[in-house]
Amino acid sequence: MGFKKGNMQKSMIEGNTLKLILNFSIPLLLGNLFQQFYNVVDAAIVGQTLGSKALAAVGASSSVQFLILGFCMGICQGFAIMVSQSYGAKRLDEMQTYIYAGAVWTAITAFVISILVVVFCADILHILQVNDEIFNDAYAYLVVIFAGIPFTLLYNYLSAILRAIGDSKTPFFFLAFSAVLNIGLDFFCILVLKWGCAGAAIATIFAQAVSGILCLLLIAFKVNVLHVPKSSRYVDKKHSVKLLAMGVLMGLQFSITAIGSMVMQSANNALGTIYVSGFTAGMRIKSLMMCPFDALGAAVSTFLSQNYGACKLERIHDGYRKGVMVSILYGVFACVVMVFFGRILSKMFVSANESQVLNASALYLRRMGYFYPILGILITTRMSVQGLGYSARAMLAGFVEMIARCIVALCFVPIFKYNAITWADQTAWVAATLVLIPLWISTMRMVQKKMC
Repeated sequence: MGFKKGNMQKSMIEGNTLKLILNFSIPLLLGNLFQQFYNVVDAAIVGQTLGSKALAAVGASSSVQFLILGFCMGICQGFAIMVSQSYGAKRLDEMQTYIYAGAVWTAITAFVISILVVVFCADILHILQVNDEIFNDAYAYLVVIFAGIPFTLLYNYLSAILRAIGDSKTPFFFLAFSAVLNIGLDFFCILVLKWGCAGAAIATIFAQAVSGILCLLLIAFKVNVLHVPKSSRYVDKKHSVKLLAMGVLMGLQFSITAIGSMVMQSANNALGTIYVSGFTAGMRIKSLMMCPFDALGAAVSTFLSQNYGACKLERIHDGYRKGVMVSILYGVFACVVMVFFGRILSKMFVSANESQVLNASALYLRRMGYFYPILGILITTRMSVQGLGYSARAMLAGFVEMIARCIVALCFVPIFKYNAITWADQTAWVAATLVLIPLWISTMRMVQKKMC
């Protein structure tokens, strides 16, 4: 089977490295920004209309959302790596089998995890030490988010396989449309229907469902290379083992990192509503400022994955070097923004008269900003290792991040309170980067031996 004219796929095994990576990453960046916009709009509307306590309720479970949703989305990304490698090697029959098997395993994952976390939602919030003052709102928000996991993964799996064949623009267009829809639904559900925090979650899930359905329709009618013929519609042990090995390891890497964040958030929740609100506002801005890193890392990962399938070692080296260079440059820019404008940005979520909350958010952002160039190196290197198929190594770096955050949360927060919280992420980033760089070097040696 060959490549069909008119499809929207884009091969990255030939052409200017930096141009390909940047062209691929720009739609990803815009898509990430719109996806973060879901969270930003939720938090901004909740904080400005329902107050800081409601904002704390929405933010009190952000780490566990990252744990659960991160695992699910990591699985999707891992499945897409197998699709990308097969696409780069031009083994399209194999690619289509991976697509079908990946869809089956994604559906199973979505429904099983959704049922489990909905049932145990209240217990999860108790583990996070969410106080009684905000517990009911936090539960209403989180249970809707968990119930909508199948819709969230519908978009994430389909967009992942579109990106695996070089199409980063289409997922962005659909996500942009659903972001606008989400804004309107936020206002309608919160201000008109008076559904409170649950309304913000309903708006988000509905918008994600729309973006997933649009991806499905586009693939069905336009993207011929992703159509799976009857001969490839089966789930066997060989393909499932490879998919699950890659997907589960990537999912665990997200989750292991999130466990450290959960421990940190639990420690912060015990400090009181002011610090929960400040931390929530800071986390929203942190996630927004991380979008370019995530987009660039995903672009480099896809670039390396396709070129690994095509056995082009020098392009792998070149793609990584240029990805790290751009990450560091953006990290310096992000540092300036967060250090000097963190308090101003926090006013998107917090009323100007709540000075204590604004001060807490600004302190968190300022101290974090200094380390953003290191975060860029970490994310690009980790996703490069994943793109080459060595997810276990990336998971090790995630484990180091988890340990570092747990040490700060358990040993230093009881002594230094919120001051320790504001240094926890940076400690984790530095520790993980020191582990990951040697792992990248040894990974490249292994890749070189395989290609020789």
